[in-house]
Amino acid sequence: MTVSLSKLGLGTAQFGLDQPPGPRGRPRDAEARDILSIAGRSGLSVLEVPRQPSNADTLLRGALPQPQPFRLSLTTIRPDRGPDAVEAELRAQMLRLGVERVDAVMAPSATDLFSPQGPAMWDRMRALKDEGVCQRIGVPVYASDDPVGVARRFKPDVVQAPASLLDQRLLLDGSLAAIAELGIEVHLRSIFLNGVLFLPPDRAPSHLKAAAGRISRARRLIAEGKSDPLQAALGFALSRPEASAVLVGVTSAAEMSAVAAAAMSPPPDLDWDEMAIDDPEALSWAAA
Repeated sequence: MTVSLSKLGLGTAQFGLDQPPGPRGRPRDAEARDILSIAGRSGLSVLEVPRQPSNADTLLRGALPQPQPFRLSLTTIRPDRGPDAVEAELRAQMLRLGVERVDAVMAPSATDLFSPQGPAMWDRMRALKDEGVCQRIGVPVYASDDPVGVARRFKPDVVQAPASLLDQRLLLDGSLAAIAELGIEVHLRSIFLNGVLFLPPDRAPSHLKAAAGRISRARRLIAEGKSDPLQAALGFALSRPEASAVLVGVTSAAEMSAVAAAAMSPPPDLDWDEMAIDDPEALSWAAA
């Protein structure tokens, strides 16, 4: 197992376990089983499980390798119904997944922490950590959330943040470095920027038309560097010293194999600064 692979984490939201069979007619749980088997053998560390229908949790439980090799990360419901409901829903999901404790419990968003019920939810999450239900608690942030301010206010153990070779805002302004210096784990997400880098510029979503030239330039630089978009995106994220983990999403075993192979390759020697998009509006849409 390489250091890069141990730094890699997998999100299960794209498995579509509550959806009908995929395009090839293959059951979603069978595909998930193969994805997780490859991820486990490759040495991926974090497995992020979103809020999802109960049947999806049950199917995911059956698809997990045994013994279970991942550090599980779960996300609470929104705090609107109070901390008792937050805890009850979390424990119910853990029961469906067949686990007594998890590595991390994440708040739904930084915005939720500042809602009227947000502080009570955070206090309950801290109580669950003290009880040993989880080892760490955390919060996802966006560039517009004042991530450093959120980190200093709530002192989470983990912060999830969007960053990619196209969206370098929180890296260039020093936010993620400052959070890491506080002793908080930084987990990068949205490293493929919703797949924008894999699309030809003329097929980019309308929100990104203004950035089409920069996307085209990034693809050209990657090709000139004898690399490909997948290897470049992973190489950039995995090489960031601020990041303790890098979260990716896949929809098939073939994609999981490709990600694992790309992560094992040395980072390409590319000029990352030349690839950053500086259109905040476009990036806010794409990093969602």
